[in-house]
Amino acid sequence: MNAPLPRLLCVLALGVLVTPTLPAQAQRLELPRPSPNCTLKQRVGLTDIEVVYSRPGMKGRHIFGTGDVLVPYGEVWRTGANEATRITFSTAVKFGGADVPAGTYALFSIPGPQEWTVILNKVTGQWGAYSYDAKNDLVRVTVPAMSVAEPMETFTIDVNDIRDDSATLNLEWDRTRVPVKLGVDVVAAVKPQIERAMARMTGTYDGAAMFYLEQGLDLQQASAWMDLAIAQQPDAFFLYYHKAQILAKLGDKPGAIAAARHSIELAAKDGGPAKAEYTRLNETLIASLGQ
Repeated sequence: MNAPLPRLLCVLALGVLVTPTLPAQAQRLELPRPSPNCTLKQRVGLTDIEVVYSRPGMKGRHIFGTGDVLVPYGEVWRTGANEATRITFSTAVKFGGADVPAGTYALFSIPGPQEWTVILNKVTGQWGAYSYDAKNDLVRVTVPAMSVAEPMETFTIDVNDIRDDSATLNLEWDRTRVPVKLGVDVVAAVKPQIERAMARMTGTYDGAAMFYLEQGLDLQQASAWMDLAIAQQPDAFFLYYHKAQILAKLGDKPGAIAAARHSIELAAKDGGPAKAEYTRLNETLIASLGQ
């Protein structure tokens, strides 16, 4: 009796090829990051601010202080988790009162019970603060630490109190908030643009006038530009409200009141959805002038 053929030869003899069964390849395991990444983008005036950081959570731990805490007082902190926090300014800014050129920086901090040292370091891409070197600091600013009533579970960086020329960068975790004042020179960026546009008579008179009003620039010029805007749109009730604002700032109460009342009349005639809003705005302005 012939010995049986090996299995593979038997399969070949039948004209069928069967490959051996292999273990299924392990699929890539994706798990949530304990401290998830976050990218914050905010424009202040004409300056774009971007903050890239990781957000650790309290998770029942003691965060700031001495002893058995996550972030000890008096030690350099990456101001987040994982990679050191990175902050980018598209233009020069005032950072806590210090001059900072446009660029990207690592954001470190040294927490304390009453105040923090907040640091912009020129070396980005660091993991944690392990290779931090003070020789590479661009600026260090001292900022008061504020206590808040409700604890913030997840470390948060935000930009608030936004105006054309300023904002506040807040660092907040647990019951501590650290507000860093930011300033931008929006007048230096915008005023030459307005002057060029007005010289070519290609700009928006209303927008230019309101920028001058809000920034405390030449109010007589703002008033003249608003007159040109009104000449182009004589039935625009919102332009008369803007004119009233400028005249009030100039101290011309009778002129401001007359412009505000005309704005109310035009808004009533228009009858659109903005009627109630501009009636309220103008009445508030008139009341502020003692009428």
